[in-house]
Amino acid sequence: MMEWLLQLWRPALEILILAVGIYYGFVLIRGTKGAPVLTGFLVLLLALTFITVVLDLKVLRWLLTTFFAFFLVAILILFQPELRRILAELGSTSLFASAHEQRENIEIIVKTCERLSEARIGALMAIEQSIGLHDAVESGITVDCEATPEMLETIFFPNNAIHDGGVILKGDRILYAACIFPLTQQQGLSPSLGTRHRAAIGLSEETDAIVVVVSEETGAISVAYRGQLTRGLSLEELRAFLSNLLVKAKPPRWLARVRDYLPQRFRPAPPVAAKSEMK
Repeated sequence: MMEWLLQLWRPALEILILAVGIYYGFVLIRGTKGAPVLTGFLVLLLALTFITVVLDLKVLRWLLTTFFAFFLVAILILFQPELRRILAELGSTSLFASAHEQRENIEIIVKTCERLSEARIGALMAIEQSIGLHDAVESGITVDCEATPEMLETIFFPNNAIHDGGVILKGDRILYAACIFPLTQQQGLSPSLGTRHRAAIGLSEETDAIVVVVSEETGAISVAYRGQLTRGLSLEELRAFLSNLLVKAKPPRWLARVRDYLPQRFRPAPPVAAKSEMK
């Protein structure tokens, strides 16, 4: 019995690791524009494999075995944006982030949306996360100042020279303004969606940014994340949506103590935008 268990634990561990990896891979890619392509690719590959095994098609089996490496290369090419986002999320270190600071940043965005919505002033705000946004925008003006409702309202005021375009936020800082975001290529979107909403969806498809939109015509608040647009949010719904994504779980007590004992120079500092990074 003991020998049988010793022989079984390795295959069981391999199956567990593969299952966890596949599950989290689908969770991370779910909702992106590459998800339908990946689903179709896997269905086709599984169907060909099943037919090959059942009917014992030797030529097709040889082709599948021979070109398996090319299939992997094709996956890397087709899903390059999704793979980059997955690796960036795995490599991001937010253990020392303060939930209190994140909630304060969320309140800044909520108050800004409240003011702009009441005044019917359009806005487009991208909250940068693990993937830098300077590669996804075509232009922008370096701002690098503290994010406040007053400052954001000033930027989006219609008579302002930099009101047309999007704003990139990182933590409690405004990095760039007047940015041009990539438009989505999705088909079948509502004709009522304007350029701001399509740009919000487009940026959320290519990065892990959370993009908040305020409609100039109706004052409605929307949020785009992972290629999905949620429209008509109330202020409470917006706060809950952002909190669910941005407020990290409370770190363990031992980790909080380590953070408290760190010298000030080793603690996370507000990001500083470099003008040369814009493309």
